[in-house]
Formats: sequence, C-alpha cells, structure tokens
Amino acid sequence: MRWKKPVCVLLLTLAGVTALAGIQRLLMPKYMGLVVEGNFTSEYYEETTPHDVLFLGNCEVYENISPIVLWREFGITSYIRGNAQQLIAQSYYLLEDTLRYETPAAVVFNVSAMQQFDQDNESYNRMTLDGMRWSASKWNAIRSTMMEDEHMIEYIFPILRFHSRFAELEPDDLTYFMGSGKVAHNGYYLRADVRPAGDLPVERRRSDYSFDPRAWEYLEKIRVLCEENGITFVLMKAPSLYPAWYDQWEVQIEEYASEHNLLYVNCLEVSDEIGIDFTTDTYDAGLHMNVYGAEKMARYFGPVLLALPGVKDRRGSVSDGIDLDSVWQEKCDFYDQMKASQEEEFAELGYIKQFYIQ
Repeated sequence: MRWKKPVCVLLLTLAGVTALAGIQRLLMPKYMGLVVEGNFTSEYYEETTPHDVLFLGNCEVYENISPIVLWREFGITSYIRGNAQQLIAQSYYLLEDTLRYETPAAVVFNVSAMQQFDQDNESYNRMTLDGMRWSASKWNAIRSTMMEDEHMIEYIFPILRFHSRFAELEPDDLTYFMGSGKVAHNGYYLRADVRPAGDLPVERRRSDYSFDPRAWEYLEKIRVLCEENGITFVLMKAPSLYPAWYDQWEVQIEEYASEHNLLYVNCLEVSDEIGIDFTTDTYDAGLHMNVYGAEKMARYFGPVLLALPGVKDRRGSVSDGIDLDSVWQEKCDFYDQMKASQEEEFAELGYIKQFYIQ
C-alpha cells in the first residue's frame, strides 16, 4: 500500500532522532563528581513554588549565602541563579528567563561580576548555558557571551561538541543517564569543610580601574528590566577576601547606586558585624564562605531583605494550593542531611577545584 513507505520513513526517522538524542545525553557531562556546578542552571526548573528574592551572580553569590537559613529564620523564599564565573550578560539573560516563570519581589546582584565581561574558559560557559531551557533568552545569552572559537551549532546540538567523550565515559555517565541527582539547595553550593584564610596574593596595580562599558550596559539592562517589572533591585558585594575588590571599583558602584537610588550592601566592609571569622568560615582560604559563613550571611541579610517591598515571611502560607511549609521542609531535610554527611566526611582541609572540559 502507498502509505506503508511514508510510515516506514517516519518511523526510521524517529528512531534515528531518538538514538542520536540518547547518544547526546550519554556524552554530555553529568557534573556529579568533583565538579557539580554544571547542574545549577537546570535545577531551577524543578522548582514548584515562587520566590520573593532572586540572587544573581558568580561564585561569590552561590557559595556565600544560604537560602535555607533565609527560610528557616525569616520565612524568606529565595533562589540563587549563579554559576562559576557567570558573566553579567549571562545574569541578565537568566533574569529574563526567570521572568518567564515568576516575578520575584527583589533581585540581588553580586557586583564582583562587573570585573570581567568576556569569558576566558569554555567550561564556565557550558556550565552556565547548557542547562538553560531553549528560548530567546538562551539564544541571546549564548550569542552574547560565547568565545571566538565556540559555535552556536554546538550549543544547539551538544553532540557535536562532546562526541570525543566516547573514550572518556565514566560510570557516572550511565548512572545519571536519565537525570542527575540534586546537588544544590535553591542554587546554594554547600561546603562544610574548613580552610582558614592565610596570606593572600599581593594586589596587582592596574593602569585603569574602569569597568568595561559593556558591563555597565548590562547592569543598566538588569536595573531597567527590574524597574519595568516592579522588582526592587539590590546590589551586593560578598565578603570574599580574594580576588581583591579595589577601592576604585567600590567608588564606581557606590556612585551608580546613589544615582539610581539603589540599596548597595558591601558585606566585605561589614564582615565583623556579620560575624565572619576567616579562620573558620571559609573552605578555600578566604575566596568563598563554607556553610558556617553562608549561614551567618543569611542571618545578616534576612532583615535587610524583609525590609524590601513585597518580601514577606511566607511561613504558614499556601501558593497555588501548595503548602510552602511542606515544600521547604523537604528542602531543609535535604540540606541537613548533606551538611551532616559532609561534616562527617571532611576530616581534612578543603581544596580548590579547577574547571576544564577536555
């Protein structure tokens, strides 16, 4: 019959597409070993309830404040959409992406991302961008931040980028073939190990302390997007000792915040008030907080956030028929279990990871 040939062609095509999709899934990094950060972007889409506060930025935000403590002690619902070396342009498009699903009352942007506009390592781009759902926001994020030797087609079809991983497949590639396990806590990366801050590299003098004009352009785009959606925009500098945060940079951010009537909180300047102890509250010698420092940050920042319009204590509330207390209790349990497990596991000092895609 005439219909048999078209049906056979269709079935063979579907089988081929399914097989290629399976191979692509097998070859893509699973980020379930030492480097788990590649799962952060995609985990956002598993959320079932809205958030009053959205944090944006690089590692200085996703490692330095605990959304679980913000909920436990203040009833604040929050999420961190941050990644390793996340560029400010990527933060803008992740905000655009977030607005497809919800409109937070406040957006907090960590200003250390102003230091660098262009990406210098493909791995950081991949960890941030591969997990985004396809939309105009993802397309523009890739187009705006990919390196010269990267190609859009390899983001559309990752198999073209990762085909060489056939020889490097590990047991995790099969274990997590159907999906990676959850690794973050509303975007927060929990570390319970301790490595005290010691001698830091000498600050390098610069001939020019001006931020890249393109960074200013995207900071303004974030501010305007927040304004258009009735969102309070807040600037923050995390209490990280290194890389250095120069006085010249501080002046520029203070001037921008003053010009636009924005709240700016430099947590590095108030680290004593927060209670940060750099002998116990960092896991990598002062670059980032461990869980004890991140919890102190949340306790300091909670009252700041509750003073913002629309940010409320949501304990005892229901959202679209979903009991928030139940949802967040599951999050708290997962957090407590991981914290306890790490406290048991880490008998030695922490370590600093490097990120490379071979």
